[in-house]
Amino acid sequence: MGKMSREKGKRGERDWASFCRSQGYDCRRTSQYCGKTGDASDVVGLQGIHQEVKRVERLDLYGALSQAQRDAKPGEMPIVAHRKNDHPWVVIIGAEDFFTIYREWEAGRDV
Repeated sequence: MGKMSREKGKRGERDWASFCRSQGYDCRRTSQYCGKTGDASDVVGLQGIHQEVKRVERLDLYGALSQAQRDAKPGEMPIVAHRKNDHPWVVIIGAEDFFTIYREWEAGRDV
């Protein structure tokens, strides 16, 4: 990976962490020395969530989600936070994790 690409990645991680803080969560970018061991998300501060951050115009969706799933520790929910220029952040999760979240939300509703 070239230096400009790494710098853009760092900016994206800082931008995502800032967005998380604006939502009330104390998130910060991690050091990337752990990379392939699965010991560190790109950003930490959401308990139980492995955060993979991608700040690119064209995202390899399945590749990014596979990376998050591979690097997540047991018990962590892998997510990909993605944003391209002039668009808001989106969070990508696997369908099984979506239904886990949905069931929790549904159970808490007054039906």
